[in-house]
Amino acid sequence: MTELPTVANLVNGEWLRSDHERTVHHKFTGAPLATAYDATPGMVADAVSAAREASRTPLNPLERFEILRAVADEIAKNRERLALDVARESGFSVKDCLGDTDRAVQTMLISAEEAKRIDGAVVPIQAAPGFAHRLAFTIRQPVGVVGAITPFNSPLNTVAHKVGPALAAGNAVVVKPSPFTPIAAAELCRMLLDAGLPPGLLGLVLGPGDPVGHALVDDERVDFITFTGSTAAGKAISARLGMRRATMECGNVSATIVCRDADIASAAQQCSRGAFRKSGQVCTSVQRLYVHADVLDEFLGQLTDAAGKLVLGDPEDPATDIGPMITEAAAKRAEEWVNAAVDQGARVVTGGTRSGPVMHPTILVDVPGEARLLCEEAFAPVVSVVPFEDLDAVIDAVNDTPYGLQAGIFTRDLDTALTAARNLRMGGVVINSTSSTRADLMPYGGVKDSGYGTEGPRYAIREMTEERLILMEPAGGPR
Repeated sequence: MTELPTVANLVNGEWLRSDHERTVHHKFTGAPLATAYDATPGMVADAVSAAREASRTPLNPLERFEILRAVADEIAKNRERLALDVARESGFSVKDCLGDTDRAVQTMLISAEEAKRIDGAVVPIQAAPGFAHRLAFTIRQPVGVVGAITPFNSPLNTVAHKVGPALAAGNAVVVKPSPFTPIAAAELCRMLLDAGLPPGLLGLVLGPGDPVGHALVDDERVDFITFTGSTAAGKAISARLGMRRATMECGNVSATIVCRDADIASAAQQCSRGAFRKSGQVCTSVQRLYVHADVLDEFLGQLTDAAGKLVLGDPEDPATDIGPMITEAAAKRAEEWVNAAVDQGARVVTGGTRSGPVMHPTILVDVPGEARLLCEEAFAPVVSVVPFEDLDAVIDAVNDTPYGLQAGIFTRDLDTALTAARNLRMGGVVINSTSSTRADLMPYGGVKDSGYGTEGPRYAIREMTEERLILMEPAGGPR
């Protein structure tokens, strides 16, 4: 029998195993892919200790740039292999994973460039009474040690979005990836070490939130936590941090509005992709679709047609559009939510069933307002289509959840677009595309229960640095 590859913990440049083995499975076939070793509390503490010590002598900006750029090049060279690894461990189609790999290249390149652009500002202190002879300016300094906790739904690029900016800012970083998808995170860490990153500046600790994530969050030598995951987990982490800072990128019940004057064909195609890619397991996946009553039938027909053309199956097959969900239990939960909505009066237009871990792309209408599919994050390839007539009323409906990450609206009318932009209480409002649209260089973050802080390399670097005021006075006093 062939021995499985191993995924170990990275502590001060050494790859360490433990007695806590965990098998990483192919999410479609169920076959074992690798043996991962959960970190012990001691390993987490040692990784933080090494990071704390290494952070005392940060790399200069040019060194950071060169290392991150080299890793971007390495990801690009290994594009197909990395995409296949991610497809196997996540269940996402290799089509999607190739796109995510390309995005990871950009994330590391942008982080590299931003490492050279960290700046402060001159403070016009001379205008204050008695300060005319003084000079003031700000600089930005690394926070020290960053703890990064990442989810399963973007095993390479989300890790890059945390590690890249943390290192670009001059910090050390300790990463805890999802236990479902540790392979890509470990590969990224290997690439960073091979590119010349000093060992102590990067740690990798494997395992579940309890106890591994707790150990990382509770270590007060970790100066900053960057987290992507559920709102419940984000709130629990925030409660443990005290006065320490964090970025929390949490859940959403994402909505997109299709107005009467929209390009219906384009909107239907984009909404199909935004609802069903990665089996809907994206925090900005289109879950609520508000469509003007005058174009409802036309739009619904085109959306249903687009969903029907999606190919389901093995994510390694280049023809596959939709692979399995992360576990069969997740697919079963989605099916139960659909059945509950039907019991409440909803009608399934297409889908609504599953084949093992594969949930069929599902479109529902007549979903009652109290159904979980309109109130809670489904994290599944399920979209509810709701007709509307009044713009103000539909904006109120979109806002009427505890969440506020991103929303989309399709319209040709400038006044309508500006009204939505001003009144949708979201971290981002996307005009003529869906809630699921994101470029890696843009500021990305939510409001309300969708979290706080901002991702995107330039913006994450600001989060992961401290602003320091420098106030200078001539030694001899005023002249």
